[in-house]
Amino acid sequence: MAAFRSPSPGFSLPRPAAFGADPGGERMARIRRSPNFRDGVFQNPGGTARIRPSGSAAEFAKVYFDKRARLSRSPQGSIPVHATTLADIARPPATGLRLTWMGHSSVLAEIDGQRVLFDPVWGERCSPVPFAGPKRLHPVPLPLAALGPVDVVVISHDHYDHLDMPTIKALAGTDTVFAVPLGVGAHLEHWGVSSGRLRELDWHESARVGGLTLTATPARHFCGRGLRNTQHTLWASWAVAGEEHRVYHSGDTGYFDGFHDIGAAHGPFDATMIQLGAYAEFWPDIHMTPEEGVRAHLDLQGGRPHGTLLPIHWGTFNLAPHAWAEPGEWTRDVAGEAGQTVAFPRPGEPFEPTGKLPVEPWWRAVSQPLAHPWRRPRIAEGVAGTSRGDLDLAGER
Repeated sequence: MAAFRSPSPGFSLPRPAAFGADPGGERMARIRRSPNFRDGVFQNPGGTARIRPSGSAAEFAKVYFDKRARLSRSPQGSIPVHATTLADIARPPATGLRLTWMGHSSVLAEIDGQRVLFDPVWGERCSPVPFAGPKRLHPVPLPLAALGPVDVVVISHDHYDHLDMPTIKALAGTDTVFAVPLGVGAHLEHWGVSSGRLRELDWHESARVGGLTLTATPARHFCGRGLRNTQHTLWASWAVAGEEHRVYHSGDTGYFDGFHDIGAAHGPFDATMIQLGAYAEFWPDIHMTPEEGVRAHLDLQGGRPHGTLLPIHWGTFNLAPHAWAEPGEWTRDVAGEAGQTVAFPRPGEPFEPTGKLPVEPWWRAVSQPLAHPWRRPRIAEGVAGTSRGDLDLAGER
């Protein structure tokens, strides 16, 4: 552990290794040259995003610690994890594209013979310490070593539920390449990943890894791991294109107008992995609700009935006041109203987005009925012409 100084002169404490490292040297010089870095920090598309709870702390505490609500935020039984084996993912996908949701935002994507692992978090807690912080609600579907070779690991940003130090250290001993947003490479080098295996990208920059083109695309979020958040590491969504197939991973993001531009430049996508959990009215700009996630999926496809939506960032950690089953249930309602194809795999269940999809609402067997069912939005007729403006999301829930 390195030392870091506290506000008191002459006093220092050990800096936890999980905090990572701040960018410096040529990396920091490159950050300062970025068109997305102004006034000493990275900027969000659409202006400043609110990253702290709106309203008073007392209002947030009342909602978060409500006894009945707390019961609904955890499953009422064991989450049905698919017993994934190496054999499941050793056979090449018949269609050339297969996704395996490992829980939260971790997805193994097999694309035209290449294997991409998005935001791998195999740790027990998303926290800098092993004894506190949000704990897993279900086990990892299979050990990291059982995944087999991975061509590239893609990281969306440096928050603990997306960038897990023990997982990165385990992968540092393999031959995989790491594609990360600008500045995040400082953390990985601190944990033993060589600079030659890093592809560190600003928004709209691309890298080739094998037969894949990986492009860092904008997102509306923020960054930070330590006690002092300098906003010197970028956050990103990702478009990944193979010879035949294209996929999109949103990372964490609030809804913004740029999804249509991303789809126009890099789509249409055979699958979109969209964050639509851990939302709350207290932080409306940095995470999407289910209806916003479906909106984003429609924008990315330019309103065309193309591609499968895989909901991510839900079911694994308790990170927000909403009921545990709410993202799955509400996404099912909203996507059904919009006529969009959605996959609902159990954690660890491989599926092919252009083949037969897992659609069973498996969460119902281990969750309480929702106290506030989704009031379905009005959606214009004709899916091919549907856009974000066609969703009326102002109704009460």
